[in-house]
Amino acid sequence: MTATTPPPIHNETASRFETRVDGHLCIAQYRLVDGVMWLTHTEVPPPIGGRGIAARLVRAALDHARAQGLKVRPACSYVHTYMRRHPDTQDLLEPH
Repeated sequence: MTATTPPPIHNETASRFETRVDGHLCIAQYRLVDGVMWLTHTEVPPPIGGRGIAARLVRAALDHARAQGLKVRPACSYVHTYMRRHPDTQDLLEPH
């Protein structure tokens, strides 16, 4: 991470992981339902895309879910793709 890409923080009040990069707010939004973290939306503004910011946000959310004993439902296409590409996250998936 460079000085311009601070680590994500958990904004529990807003139900999201967030970071501000070059003045732009970047988020990974979630909602908790019966012990399942629904990751519903990931957003990185286009001017700062392609820096791995979304991946860091999602990783922070998944690390939090693991630490809290939560299962995850990837309700966002980016999160779904991220989890498919990272086999170490498969154990977090909510069973269907």
